[in-house]
Amino acid sequence: MTETRPTGWLARTLQRLAADDQAIDAQELRAGAASAGCEPLSSCQKGKVVTVTGRLKSVVYTPRETVPTLEAELFDGSGSVTLVWLGRRRIPGIEPGRTVTARGRFGAFDGRRVIYNPWYELGSC
Repeated sequence: MTETRPTGWLARTLQRLAADDQAIDAQELRAGAASAGCEPLSSCQKGKVVTVTGRLKSVVYTPRETVPTLEAELFDGSGSVTLVWLGRRRIPGIEPGRTVTARGRFGAFDGRRVIYNPWYELGSC
């Protein structure tokens, strides 16, 4: 997805006033990921080790027959990935609205994008 940016101050201000809150939030998240040197989720490839950053949209504990899992949806403005911690019921600080940087092998399972047992760093709220 290629986006054209307005060049003048007035054009940028008018675009910001006309945009909805979700579009502005997504644009700010994309800019934050780029300034942190992280890869946009929209360009991550299956099997590659990636470092991504964004905001947690949801956190769910999923009891399984064999291993409990904690799943968190990370959104960076360009896409989402599910971070999955196997054997965990809760991780302090992993909560919706929190900024997180995660590193791990990017994969796809059952039609969704996932990173299993990622290394992570909590950002400020």
